[in-house]
Amino acid sequence: MNLSKPQLVFSVLPLLAACAHAPQQANADAAEPAGRANLEQIAETPGLDLPNVALTDRMLYEFLLGDIAAQRGQPGLAAQAYLDLAKTTRDPRVARRAAQLAYEARQLDVAVEAFKLWQELEPSSPLAKQMLLSLLLSGGNLQEARPHLDAVLQADPANAGHVFMSIYPLVARTPDKSAVLDWMIEATHAYPDVAEGHWAVAQAAAAAGKKDLAQAEAHRAVTLKPDWDAAAAFEAELYLGSEPAKGLALLKKFLDAHSDNREIRLYYARALLNQKRFAPAREEFQRLLKDRPDSPDLAFAIALISMQMGEYERAERELQQALTKGGKEESTVHHYLAQLNEAKQDDAAALGHYRQVKDGEYVYAARLREVALLDKAGKLSEAREALHRAVPKTDQQRVQLILIDAQLLREGKQHEASYQVLAKGLERFPEHPELLYQTAMAADKLKKNELFEQLIRKLMKLEPDNAHAYNALGYSLLDRNVRIQEAMRLVEKAYQLAPNDAAIIDSMGWGHYLLGNLDKSVEFLKRAFSANPDPEIAAHLGEVLWKRGDKDGARKVWADSATANPDNEALKAVMKRFVP
Repeated sequence: MNLSKPQLVFSVLPLLAACAHAPQQANADAAEPAGRANLEQIAETPGLDLPNVALTDRMLYEFLLGDIAAQRGQPGLAAQAYLDLAKTTRDPRVARRAAQLAYEARQLDVAVEAFKLWQELEPSSPLAKQMLLSLLLSGGNLQEARPHLDAVLQADPANAGHVFMSIYPLVARTPDKSAVLDWMIEATHAYPDVAEGHWAVAQAAAAAGKKDLAQAEAHRAVTLKPDWDAAAAFEAELYLGSEPAKGLALLKKFLDAHSDNREIRLYYARALLNQKRFAPAREEFQRLLKDRPDSPDLAFAIALISMQMGEYERAERELQQALTKGGKEESTVHHYLAQLNEAKQDDAAALGHYRQVKDGEYVYAARLREVALLDKAGKLSEAREALHRAVPKTDQQRVQLILIDAQLLREGKQHEASYQVLAKGLERFPEHPELLYQTAMAADKLKKNELFEQLIRKLMKLEPDNAHAYNALGYSLLDRNVRIQEAMRLVEKAYQLAPNDAAIIDSMGWGHYLLGNLDKSVEFLKRAFSANPDPEIAAHLGEVLWKRGDKDGARKVWADSATANPDNEALKAVMKRFVP
């Protein structure tokens, strides 16, 4: 069952399979006898009022043209040839063949003309009527289609429900949803007791934003056909967004009367999950699993809910159960087992599971988590080996791997190696903003001042509103105590772009310190430190407080920050200068 998109009842190609087929021969010499055989087969088909038309050279030529075009993969040319032949012969089967070819070629105008001719020549054919109606609706010709719909309904009123279910997906493609709604109301008006008609109007009303009408029509459909699960699901769906309790109650009511309906139960379970009602959702999934104990997908869903509820021990047992059932991708289960163990702070177990993620959608993410855990354990070389095993699928992922590799090396104090990784990556992606920024910062760390400024200015041209680029260059100049006025203009530009960024506020404070504006400097630095108690900001704030005469305040800022960041080089350096 599809809860939102009913199956199209009209089946076209299987019913058209009995039409004349193109010959299998692929050369012109074989085409003529094959064409004659097909034409003779059409002439011998019983049960139709066929015209008595002599086979002329012109007709034979058109038939061969259509046949050869069809076998050579040119259905559009074949359709036109057969349509011309059908107009000449007035043979319904030739019209049928033209309609088939035009439909397959997706030539709407030709197909409509062919189906009209076929219907005219074979008025008793239900397929011709149905297909003409479908084509007109698919093309958005609602008013032209209306009399054809009436003809289909009048020919078989008992089948009206199937007709309404079939035509709505076609009508729904029309952009003017209000026009679709009006058309559906008018089309179904004469069939007030057909549940499918109300269902179609409800769908159209929902698409047109007429929520109250949609709910009323869906309820009418359910009332007329209380065992119809798709209608029940759609009625509930109309409430789940704004009145979830009522939507869930409608699904529960249907299940109370139809406890064996697995698809509605699954829909109900998912709806509970969407509303973050994890415990009852898990109960519903467990009921489904009881009926299908070998389903790895259901076992997996239950485990994920248990994870969401923080019941890690239970979730681990359930994931292991999903793993033993097979069917579900093992790598996917291992990925979640790894995440679960990370949540339990069992890094060793998590690492083991990440290493078993060898394929599927999580393999790239698993490699990155493996890298993070190895880096956390201080295993730099192993972390880099794992990183190099990651297989990127996009340029963004390729850049990401370069940046991570450089970060690992930088954190390992291997600054030259980190720079080399970034520089090599920049050769491949010369205008990637983040690569430019990180390469520039690595160059700055190595005192490659000219290269640093060159890269940062290139970044400014690429991204003129990049506040961090202006701040990086401005702060670098301030840190080297050169071109202070230019540096302040750069930092002030960064501050205009990102006035709440702690690093930029810190740069403003440091710049005012170098300019001798101590009070203003303290104001900025206190703001920066309050937003982010970074040890380098603490080093700056303490130094300015010291210079302003507040030595006790400076000592306290440094001491507190040193307790939290005992290995920070900038903090240790400033304390050594002022508090030997």
